[in-house]
Formats: sequence, C-alpha cells, structure tokens
Amino acid sequence: MINDIDIDLSPYRLVAGVDEAGRGPLVGAVVAAAVILDPQQPIVGLNDSKKLSASKREQLAEQIKIQSIGWSVCSVEADEIDRINILQASLLAMKRAVESLPEAADFALIDGNKLPQLNCEAAAIVKGDARVEAIAAASILAKVERDAQMQALHLTYPQYEFDRHKGYPTKAHMALLQRHGPCPQHRRSFAPVRRALLELADTDVG
Repeated sequence: MINDIDIDLSPYRLVAGVDEAGRGPLVGAVVAAAVILDPQQPIVGLNDSKKLSASKREQLAEQIKIQSIGWSVCSVEADEIDRINILQASLLAMKRAVESLPEAADFALIDGNKLPQLNCEAAAIVKGDARVEAIAAASILAKVERDAQMQALHLTYPQYEFDRHKGYPTKAHMALLQRHGPCPQHRRSFAPVRRALLELADTDVG
C-alpha cells in the first residue's frame, strides 16, 4: 500500500492513523483504534481490514502491537451510543483512542469525512483504510477487538449467534432478534431493535 494522500506530513514526527469498527451492527460497542507506525519497522500486508481474512487480521494485529511506536484501542458501549447517536459515538471512540496513545500524536489521519475534536492537528481521509497504512493498521486493530467482543458476547448469549454475524443486521440475526427479543447490549436507538422491542411489548399485552 502507498500512502495515497496529498498532505505534507514531513513537519510531524508522530502521525497517528485512526479508524473505527462497529458502526453498522445492532449490538455492542463501537470500537476505535489509533496507531503510530514505526517507519524503521515496516509491516508488510497492511490493508483495509474488510479485505483481509480473520486469521490474517489477527496475525497483522500482533505485528502492529509489537512493531508500532504506539497504539491504543477504545470503545463506546451500546448504552452511550443510544444516548448520543452512532456518529457521535464513533467520533468519541476515535477521540478516546487518540488521547490514549502512550505518546501524544502530532497529527492524526482520520478515516472518513468527519473529524473528532482532538488536541492535535488532523485531517479526514475518505476511504483512508485503503489509502494510508497507519489508518489500515488502525482498522485492523479495531476490527480484531470488535470481533473479540462479539465472541465474548456469544458466550453469554449464544441464542443470537453473535459469533457468526458479529451483530450486523443479517437475515439470521434479524430472525433471532425477533424470536428472542433484544439482549441488554442491543442498541435500542437502532430501528430493527426498536421494532423488536415494540413487537415484544405487543405480545406481552396480548
């Protein structure tokens, strides 16, 4: 991957790539990661996490944690998503990730078209996870952490099969949501979950 952006980063020593995972699912946290790569220790194979197999993501995640100058992963849970909406929750998770880096970034490259409020200079990069190695690295850490959270949730609520669909609104997930109703980690502000709650209430009344 070539860093495909028209930004002069030469004045900055510590440039963080930032991305999130979990905006679309109906359940669980939105997870963001920030990564400052070490140019002296390049990592081969960095790419948008969605284009990598789960095993490749996990392998790269270990490399990123060992070889980067600094990294952090932060979450915003479902109840907070319901209070402030998913866009604001995604920006908040990214802000927390940048602020949790072991060494403060001088500049942050944010995946997408909106910027969180940060204490450093920043730029939004559309499709950044496919264009900037540091953002790709962040996308991998965020995705691996989010998937691990879904695996853990599956152990608590196996009836929803979170290990299969990771909380996304697949046909199988929608059917299980209707059958069982929402679990505590389902996002109440998302329309399919609201509908399931209403249907459950109607059934109880009936």
